[in-house]
Amino acid sequence: MLLYGLLTFALAAIPPVLSQQPIVYDSAHNVTPIIGTWASGSKNVVTGQFANPANLTFNYPPTTGMSFSFADNGWYEVARYRFNGNGSQPQCITGVLNWHHGIYQLLDNGSIVLIPNGDGYQQIQDPCAAQSDFIELYNDTELYQSWQIYQDPTDGLKLQLFQFDGSPLPPQSLVFNPPNMLPNAQLRNVTPAVQTSNLLAVNNAGSRSWSPVDVMSLVSGVFAIGVASLLL
Repeated sequence: MLLYGLLTFALAAIPPVLSQQPIVYDSAHNVTPIIGTWASGSKNVVTGQFANPANLTFNYPPTTGMSFSFADNGWYEVARYRFNGNGSQPQCITGVLNWHHGIYQLLDNGSIVLIPNGDGYQQIQDPCAAQSDFIELYNDTELYQSWQIYQDPTDGLKLQLFQFDGSPLPPQSLVFNPPNMLPNAQLRNVTPAVQTSNLLAVNNAGSRSWSPVDVMSLVSGVFAIGVASLLL
């Protein structure tokens, strides 16, 4: 019974990434690397011209949308403009303008992690709130479960991002390559929100790989411990 419990523990410790494969750029997954500036809908929201981080302002686009940029040096930039409805109070529509940039990581399991640089911010406009228009800092690390680039027959290359829970974002078209981005540096005098220990945790979580030899060694070690405990 003890041996069975130890073997169960060993098998449970084997991470799911064992069966996951590195990203392959082919027609079945991604027809091109992710480098470039991507924008949704009418493409009026575009990184590099959306935000003014030095004075915490925005250049208002004529329509809502989102834009993601990825550079070959590991930097990203995100621009988002959206309205949130209110079912109980239809007149209380909230507008949100959001901008941040930092370092991105493409993990072996097909996910993307966006690690902010610490100078991101967003503007909230709510006509029904006590404070109807305000700016707040935004430096949340974001995880995208998976992504795909495909060729649209009428609109060219499309980027499809899937959020942490698997729900898809609106598809985005490639609008610039190389990407259109603000400088890859801290653009306001702020303390970075992400500490080195957090970066190491993300790196370790994405870079640890388990080969079949590793798995067999783990199981064999636990098996030997179980046999020894039965003989004592």
